[in-house]
Amino acid sequence: MLRYLLKLSRPRFWLYLAGPVLVGVAYGASAPSDLFAPAGVALFAYFLLPANVYLYGINDVFDADIDEENPKKTGEEAPEARFRGGTAVTLLVALCGLAGFALAGAFAVGALALGSNPPMGATVGVAVWVVAFLLLGYAYSAPPFRLKTVPPLDSVSNGLYVLPGAAAYVALAGRQPPALAVVSGWLWAMAMHTFSAIPDIEPDRRAGIRTTATVLGERRTLAYCGVCWLLAAGAFGLLDIRAGALLLLYPLFALGVAETDVSVSRAYWWFPAINTLVGMVLTLGGLWGVVRG
Repeated sequence: MLRYLLKLSRPRFWLYLAGPVLVGVAYGASAPSDLFAPAGVALFAYFLLPANVYLYGINDVFDADIDEENPKKTGEEAPEARFRGGTAVTLLVALCGLAGFALAGAFAVGALALGSNPPMGATVGVAVWVVAFLLLGYAYSAPPFRLKTVPPLDSVSNGLYVLPGAAAYVALAGRQPPALAVVSGWLWAMAMHTFSAIPDIEPDRRAGIRTTATVLGERRTLAYCGVCWLLAAGAFGLLDIRAGALLLLYPLFALGVAETDVSVSRAYWWFPAINTLVGMVLTLGGLWGVVRG
């Protein structure tokens, strides 16, 4: 059961939610001691594992029938787990969601805020970002919304991956993150999600599922991802030209996949390593600012 639950939570992708928390902490902190503040630690702990169980668990519960056609979830050596049913698993997914609401509540009342007299707006702001993640995560997979089957909302809604980073920034800095940073992260996440949907185009079409990728087809979806990533780099570049230059890696990657014989299904599995390295560089940049300050 434990092995199944870990596979259900997609360990390769844990840092897709926990990584933005690290970036938010690095840029929200004003002193080295802030880096291990209870607020940041609590957010990192939740978004490392429980949030992944919640997000992917809801997806798998409501995609159980569709996943019979998904090559990523069929066979003994499949990289992702198919939902196998059972009250215990469903209950655990629900509990992980409730834990998120409890965490938001703790921030709302100031129990996990940084400092002895945090601004009320900051504590409530963290709660709003966490709740927004939980609601979008549910609406993406579950009826009556099922945003994953409503292009282009399937792509747009996946900006939810930037929300943990925004929450961490507010928790440490006591103010909202720069709007351009949120916009850039949102566009980046939109492209990441849509790129990941390309290997599922044929299975989704056979199952009658509409996504941005099934509507556009592989070539145009790659172009869509490249444009989103290019806009993300431009938005981030307005904040810091170095960060913008770093994010240019992604549109160049999309172009490389489109113009070579590298399959999207293979390139898709390179992203955990690529994203971890890019996130590490961004985090180190924030930490350098904290230490220098």
